[in-house]
Amino acid sequence: MAVITLSRHFGAGGKTLGTLVAKKLGYVFLDDEIIKLVAEKAQSGDWMDALEKEFGGKLLPCISGLVPKRRMEMILDDKKGGVDEVISVDILQQMLLQIAEEGNAIIVGRGGQYLLRDHKDAFHVLLVADLEDRVQFMEERYNLSLKKALQVVNRQDKRRQNFYRLLGKVDYDQPDIYHLVLNLSKLNLEQACELLITLVRGV
Repeated sequence: MAVITLSRHFGAGGKTLGTLVAKKLGYVFLDDEIIKLVAEKAQSGDWMDALEKEFGGKLLPCISGLVPKRRMEMILDDKKGGVDEVISVDILQQMLLQIAEEGNAIIVGRGGQYLLRDHKDAFHVLLVADLEDRVQFMEERYNLSLKKALQVVNRQDKRRQNFYRLLGKVDYDQPDIYHLVLNLSKLNLEQACELLITLVRGV
């Protein structure tokens, strides 16, 4: 009944790796856009009542079936605010704790390494990669020009920094926060996947 929090440099392949690991482990995959969507719904009233009403008491299977606004469409549109609008940290933490209690989930982003730092069944993983490799990943994965890919990566890096400032954190890339740090400039996705699975299954 583990929960994996997956933090990453933008363009390091966090969503791709998370989806791959979730499939192999049979876990539910929750990216930060879905987490934000649920948190926004919960702001309309009591967070638990909102989740129960929205998802009928079966939180994870229903969340995983949601089709929110496509993440990349939002990221690539300079006029949109991205995923870092202010949401209630208290609601976010309670929601992530509920997901962690359900277990068998991978949570990408949203400060899970901090908000679930004391959860006994949580594994915290950081994905890093060189800027050049991250830009190339965005070029190839989303068919972007070099200029556009670099703009997207830089913009998302700034948004990531801003989000962690909301949490009062500046040490989010320090390795001692995490169980495992994976360098995707030195590992391919399959290798990273196997290392992550070994971590979870070996405990």
